[in-house]
Amino acid sequence: MYGERPARADHVLRLDGVGVEYRTPAGSVNAVSDVTLDVPARGITVLAGPSGSGKSTLLRVLSLVERPTTGGVELRGRGTARLSAKARRALRRTEIALVFQNPADNLVGHLTAGDNLRAAAQASGRAAAVRELLAQLGLPDTADWRVSALSGGQQQRLAFGCALARGASVVLADEPTSQLDSVSADLVLETVADLAERGVPVVVASHDPRLIALADTRFDLRNGVLAA
Repeated sequence: MYGERPARADHVLRLDGVGVEYRTPAGSVNAVSDVTLDVPARGITVLAGPSGSGKSTLLRVLSLVERPTTGGVELRGRGTARLSAKARRALRRTEIALVFQNPADNLVGHLTAGDNLRAAAQASGRAAAVRELLAQLGLPDTADWRVSALSGGQQQRLAFGCALARGASVVLADEPTSQLDSVSADLVLETVADLAERGVPVVVASHDPRLIALADTRFDLRNGVLAA
């Protein structure tokens, strides 16, 4: 149990006055400042903005990878400020799935596609219906393929599938199409839309106009602050 507030049904994540400050040899840098937002419990939420606007920083805060310098983060209505590092890791393992830009960074390279799904499910104490899940992802007959045999778009699809296998409460993705060609990116767009249709909330940090167009909820960032 973490926090004391009852869970709310209207949002899965909330940032309350979040700021992130980095100390550099040249002085302090505010990556984001005083950001308050709710991530709805359904649909696709997009953090939009140019490179350097603070999108990826906010995504790391939302995923509990990074602690904010100021402000608080709630997951399903529960505060996370007092969680230990171990408790935060446990939540990232069972509740939060984070998909990185580089497709290969999301998967265990020496395992097959099926074994990646099994490992993801086992991490949260679940079992994966591997072949059924691969068919749903548009990756039939790839259970025995090594990750290296999959295209970039297929690897990203599989990464989102691992989130499904884990039963994550929310999926967060950082520029998931930025390193893909247009055909591979289309596969990812389809998968993001499919996850949302299944009732899994998805948060995407992106400046890809095609991903932004899928947004049910959009937050625009400029220089670390929410645009009016």
